[in-house]
Amino acid sequence: MGTTLPPVDLSAIEAILFDLDGTLVKTDNRWARLMGQRLTFLRRLSPRLDSDRLGRDLVMALEGPSNYAVSTAERLGLEGVIRSLADRVRRSKGVAVRGASVLVEGTRELLASLDGRYRLAVVTTRARPEALSFLAQQGLERYFSVVVTRQDVWRMKPHPAPVRRAAQLLQVEPSCCLMVGDTTMDVRAARRAGAVAVGVLSGFAMRDELQRAGAHLILDNAADLLALLPPKG
Repeated sequence: MGTTLPPVDLSAIEAILFDLDGTLVKTDNRWARLMGQRLTFLRRLSPRLDSDRLGRDLVMALEGPSNYAVSTAERLGLEGVIRSLADRVRRSKGVAVRGASVLVEGTRELLASLDGRYRLAVVTTRARPEALSFLAQQGLERYFSVVVTRQDVWRMKPHPAPVRRAAQLLQVEPSCCLMVGDTTMDVRAARRAGAVAVGVLSGFAMRDELQRAGAHLILDNAADLLALLPPKG
């Protein structure tokens, strides 16, 4: 089901923070695959080169700067100008746009089970209207008292600011939070904030990447948390 790196005590956890894309929302990493296909010519120079892995690494390297560019444009009041472009980019990455998102298997049951046992929040690089629209569309808004988006902080994951902001709004210490995400940025943000970092394999990152980033736990998907969390009454 998953890997524990290293063993971690979950008994002190009071809040669970979730990324959206690749964690609660399905993706298919189309953009990374296309990038890998276009880099296959490099194998002529280095037969051992993993062009698919290089494509994924390049996509991840571009993720942070592109998120900041979009966030800056939004802060300048240019939301309308970039909205269609942002949707094209999301489609190319295999991430559904507004009105078309599909949940990762087990997500609904997971949240229903955690409801009332833990304080729950979303920490995402999506825009606030888009994140709230998705939660409403799926009927999940009642589970999350806090939603932190790229419009709520100046610095985004892998900076710890989004995780710390969510903890502050939930009125818990970051050390009592568990952050669940599918990328190394989620893991690094959690570790830098002092939270427990849980990587999931339902989205972008591979197991070894999450390990190197410092994930305390690596699970096949977020729903596997239910088997690990201690009873809480």
